[in-house]
Amino acid sequence: MFFHRLFGFGVAIGLATGPAAAQDLDIFAPTPDNLRQYTECMSLARSEPMRAVPQAERWMNKGGGLGARHCLAIATFEAGRYTRAADQLEAIARDMGEQRPGLRAELWAQAGQAWIAAGQADKAALAQSRALDLKKDDADLWVDRALSYATTNEWPRAVSDFDQALILRPNDVEILVLRSAAWRYAGNLARSLADAQVALKIAPDNTAALLERGFTYSARGDRAKAQADFTKVVKLVPPGSEAAKRAEAGLQGEQPVGLPAANGRPAAGGQKR
Repeated sequence: MFFHRLFGFGVAIGLATGPAAAQDLDIFAPTPDNLRQYTECMSLARSEPMRAVPQAERWMNKGGGLGARHCLAIATFEAGRYTRAADQLEAIARDMGEQRPGLRAELWAQAGQAWIAAGQADKAALAQSRALDLKKDDADLWVDRALSYATTNEWPRAVSDFDQALILRPNDVEILVLRSAAWRYAGNLARSLADAQVALKIAPDNTAALLERGFTYSARGDRAKAQADFTKVVKLVPPGSEAAKRAEAGLQGEQPVGLPAANGRPAAGGQKR
């Protein structure tokens, strides 16, 4: 799964870190027996989600509470039923009332990622907005919502969210590259180039930043500088890799579609010019 977060308390299920911090574990597993069941159920959700779904349902019907409901949502997600999983996660967050804002923020974030997997970026942005209402200091949440806006080509909103992420995580190369691409799609090539240049000052051989600068140079009509960046990328990355394919496309004068995939995130949005 392409998401950068992991579902479950240290259990790599493939969607989000969390649900939140260890101090929130008692909400999902208030007793040692609940903890054992939750851990086993989440592990099964990762490895065999179709088996985990009925097991979580049985546990839920026996009074498994939020732990059973969360495991069911994760298993549902891993089984490819993204819309249903998003609905389940939102319901858990709502049913918690006003308690544990950090945990509810993570659940809304997980729901947002499920909506993205379902191809419903507008609903993802709404869920991510609910998460940000509860946890404004999470740079990844700002990036998540920016990518949702990018998917629907709402570039000014995407740029604004990347701005917030960079306030929280200054000089983050990945976010600078993403904002550079968003500026390019928004039509501001000067700002796009500036972000790419800052990223490359921090990490001179960062291939994502080189690619973005190359595409910005190309959009500006500076083919020589663009070719130099694309050629450098080809030398730095393995043949046949995604970065190599993007560089080769750039050498042919093509412009990419969407923001670059980075750190486990998928490409998002964008239209060919």
